[in-house]
Amino acid sequence: MTDGLLPHDAALERLRRLHPILIDLSLGRVQRLLGALGHPETRLPPVIHVAGTNGKGSTVAYLRAIGEAAGLRVHAFTSPHLVRFAERIRIAGTLIADDELAALLAQVEAANAGEPITFFEITAAAALKAFADTPADLCVVEVGLGGRYDATNVFEAPALSVITPVDHDHHEYLGDTLAKIAGEKAGVLKPGRPAVIGRQPEAALEVIEAQATRLGSPLTVAGRDFDAYAQGGRMVFQDEAGLLDLPPPGLYGAHQVDNAGIAVAAVRALGDPRLDGAAVAAGLVSARWPARMQRLTAGPLAAAARARGADLWLDGGHNPHAARALAEAARSLQARDGRPVALIVGLLARKDAAGVFEALKGVAEQVCVTGFASELAADPGVLSEAAGAAGVPATACADVIQALARVLAGEGPPPHVIICGSLYLAGEVLAMSPATWPT
Repeated sequence: MTDGLLPHDAALERLRRLHPILIDLSLGRVQRLLGALGHPETRLPPVIHVAGTNGKGSTVAYLRAIGEAAGLRVHAFTSPHLVRFAERIRIAGTLIADDELAALLAQVEAANAGEPITFFEITAAAALKAFADTPADLCVVEVGLGGRYDATNVFEAPALSVITPVDHDHHEYLGDTLAKIAGEKAGVLKPGRPAVIGRQPEAALEVIEAQATRLGSPLTVAGRDFDAYAQGGRMVFQDEAGLLDLPPPGLYGAHQVDNAGIAVAAVRALGDPRLDGAAVAAGLVSARWPARMQRLTAGPLAAAARARGADLWLDGGHNPHAARALAEAARSLQARDGRPVALIVGLLARKDAAGVFEALKGVAEQVCVTGFASELAADPGVLSEAAGAAGVPATACADVIQALARVLAGEGPPPHVIICGSLYLAGEVLAMSPATWPT
């Protein structure tokens, strides 16, 4: 199975059968389909369009939670899903129902009339059609890949564009330098429309600012126009309008302060009086985003860890930038009680394994590498070699169950176990029990 889709999900099986699962960055096909659907992208509540390399999903989660804490109805489109396709489409706060999804796909496919279309393009078109057909107050849309030619980049005048930190990933599609990658991400900027920009490497920020200047797009930039930082067990946000003393974000890890700060800056840029300080505080606390340093307390793997006295975490960071954030989070876990960290790592074959393991050096006493149910997964033996070359001794295991048994079998204090790497692996873990399916 090459796409991580589960056979129990009829909608996914239908899409997999009828539409190619490939990446072909262009806008012509999705624009044609949206035209056939009556241009739903022009009939939406205010749109926040979120691009970037890392932190997109977490930022979307904070934005949605803040909006809902204010009593707003919020549409959200995210990708990829982890267990079920329905996770991608949240209509006015609720994941799309299976029967509604089936009817929606039939309608969108009929409008497509057999023309060439990719899996992600028909997914994006279906989401926008669903959003246009249901009243809401806000619409948060996550870019799938890149920005300039991503199928979501169809809004002429979004309320706000957001670019989270840009780093190396998807070189085969976006380019092999930060400047090239940033150029693709900056494609979501629109003439005269405001944008909030997360903390960026200088090479990326230069490209984003140049594009904004060409388009007359006013920027609010992290580290220049706003900042967010942890202080005394709280989160402090500061911009030209003043300072907010906020509770710490509900998502774990120091990097989540940056993601939450982007969301707060975006809310401030919207200028909606309903999104006040109380809503911001409540939303930061209530935000949830699966497989981003998620504490697992249900399912068979969590039960096995609990029996040993260990705790189990799940993280889908799959590039060096995300691995550095994961390393910091792992060290903070160990600092709490002195217990060791154990890592179980699985990656797609095309990912920068060397860079990931370099970032994870010195973090864990035990490291296991594993495969998962995808032809795109890196062979555990290959991962073990890459880890060893980076100075991270790692044991190859056939699957995550074997890997967990190995890291739990040792003597000494029960470890903090983190299953990390590919979102495909994260989805496989969450799929093991309906109790852990994202809702």
